[in-house]
Amino acid sequence: MKLLMQRTFMSAPLRLFRRASFCHSAFKWEGGVSMVQGASRGIGLEFVTQLLEKKDKGHVIATCRNPNGSTALHDLKRKFDERLRILQLDLTNENTIEASANSIRERYGALNLLINASGVLSIPDVLQPETTLSKVQKSSLLFAYEVNALGPILVTKHMWPLLKVGGGSGFERDVAVVANLSARVGSIGDNQLGGWHSYRSSKAALNQLDTDLSRPFQRNVPEGKLFTKEFSVQKLLGIIDNVKRSDNGKFFAWDGQEIPW
Repeated sequence: MKLLMQRTFMSAPLRLFRRASFCHSAFKWEGGVSMVQGASRGIGLEFVTQLLEKKDKGHVIATCRNPNGSTALHDLKRKFDERLRILQLDLTNENTIEASANSIRERYGALNLLINASGVLSIPDVLQPETTLSKVQKSSLLFAYEVNALGPILVTKHMWPLLKVGGGSGFERDVAVVANLSARVGSIGDNQLGGWHSYRSSKAALNQLDTDLSRPFQRNVPEGKLFTKEFSVQKLLGIIDNVKRSDNGKFFAWDGQEIPW
């Protein structure tokens, strides 16, 4: 996970940024407003679940490509109707990203936390992890890059104005956070086995884009094993909840270990 902060937000590098100096109606949302992109299943769904179940307050926006196909999300909606909103967002279609941002702006006016959790490693007949160079295909490389690297950055681009307004209001933190879920196999320095060319390179691209985005946030920050999905998300949320300004632009594993890139 990379964290990004500009006194408003964090990613799987880390980004923080300063809250806007003016008041906004969004500050009425006690407990803050969080968004999880890629929330239909897996770790994204677990983030939504824990944000709702582990906290008594706060609103959560869950986005995914096909909301109607996620029974689990709609089960959560029935349980947390007032605190959960589900929106359609397709990472390969920027119009849906912009539409989601507009919908969030109209209803909430701001964001305090953005978690980009979606990613693609394997899709039957579309994308398979390459075990040899001969299996590399241009279409696979481009598709993995579009989803794993471009998608989170475009989501961040459209949510950026909302994060700047939200800052740390409604949270115990004084910053808003963007957390992008990367992968250790995206580390160039940690690559000992090779293979998985599309996935590795797309995650490496995400890491570079995140690091690049963390720089302007940094300039605006004042000085100063086996495991379950539930367990790993608890650890990741622990990293997010305890983030410091000095963590801006850093990469962390699920157990809190800082990863060199």
